[in-house]
Amino acid sequence: MFHGHLVGLRIPPRKPQSPQTATIALMGRNNRTQTNGAPSPSNERQLNRRERMAEIIERDGPYCVWCSAPLNLTLNPPTTEHLVPRIKGGPSWLENELAACKRCNNERGHQSPASWIHDCEGMGRTPRVDIVIAALERLQNAITERGGIRRARPYIASQLRRLRKR
Repeated sequence: MFHGHLVGLRIPPRKPQSPQTATIALMGRNNRTQTNGAPSPSNERQLNRRERMAEIIERDGPYCVWCSAPLNLTLNPPTTEHLVPRIKGGPSWLENELAACKRCNNERGHQSPASWIHDCEGMGRTPRVDIVIAALERLQNAITERGGIRRARPYIASQLRRLRKR
């Protein structure tokens, strides 16, 4: 899809995978499986930073979520932006990560998505609100599915309400 749009980032095209080959289980004495024979989520290999960014770019496109600037390795390198900041209970899950330029990521700090979008618009930037809403919905569904992360649930719900009212 978006492979090759990031100048200097060599990411090979993804090969279609079956659900069985998409999950990579760690081998060893703690390799437990679920009742259906699939590896348990706690034993899945975590993607490294480069692989995570490639997934994010493929999912959301090669543009900063806050200013819509094209991301590339030479002029505007992508950074991993936690939509729900970790300090506010946001998990380090792929569903909570977006691609942002370094400038926007650093300037945002721990501001809420809705507040930062408002600030970005005030600075003449073009935030990708549809991507932020989709990411919040994805994260909300992942939390419902996996459980836990109680502190982030009301935060996500309030951000979705604010962004949908716009």
